[in-house]
Amino acid sequence: MMIWQHLMQGDGLSRLVVLVLLLMSVATWVVVLWKVWMLRSAGPSVALSVAAFWQSANLTDATLRVQSADVAQLVMPLVRAATDTLAAETDAATGTLAQHTPAEQRLTRLLRDALVVGQQRLQFGQVLLATVGATSPFVGLLGTVWGIYHALLGMGGGGPIALEQVSGPVGEALVMTAAGLGVAIPAVLAYNVLGRWASQIESALDAFAHDVRAWALTSRSQPD
Repeated sequence: MMIWQHLMQGDGLSRLVVLVLLLMSVATWVVVLWKVWMLRSAGPSVALSVAAFWQSANLTDATLRVQSADVAQLVMPLVRAATDTLAAETDAATGTLAQHTPAEQRLTRLLRDALVVGQQRLQFGQVLLATVGATSPFVGLLGTVWGIYHALLGMGGGGPIALEQVSGPVGEALVMTAAGLGVAIPAVLAYNVLGRWASQIESALDAFAHDVRAWALTSRSQPD
């Protein structure tokens, strides 16, 4: 209620501060809810897909099983990288620089590209959370300083000043600092918790990529 009164009674800068804090808060919670939903499905999806790959009889079977288990589409690009590398060994129409690259380097590049895409999906929104957590307290402080400045200007017209005349406007201005902290604290907590959660999934993907690379190179070197 105090923030709403501050918005109605304030000038353009005060309203802009409230609007920015509101947008920051909405953006934070949208990202948090989306990332929680995404990471909750990505974690089990990666685990099931990795298990399905190693329990398959051959690469074709593994591709089909991973495709059905990988709801988050994080493991399938890694499997596709191995499939493309092995298939290129028997592809006669090789006219690009990528195809002329040695198989080991080509596999490393494809796996790295797939990992980068997966990491970008998992880390989506982290920059916004970090930015909101770092800047929203200062945005709220700006609103507080500006509100106190205008409150003091209003009291400087002369005549005796009662305590109620000072505490009311200043207290309303200080609410902006609390609003800035109220926006920043969830953003910082979400950044740390969701970032750690995403890093655990990234570690699982990175380990699987190393295992797939070793397996693909071993399979390629074995005689038919």
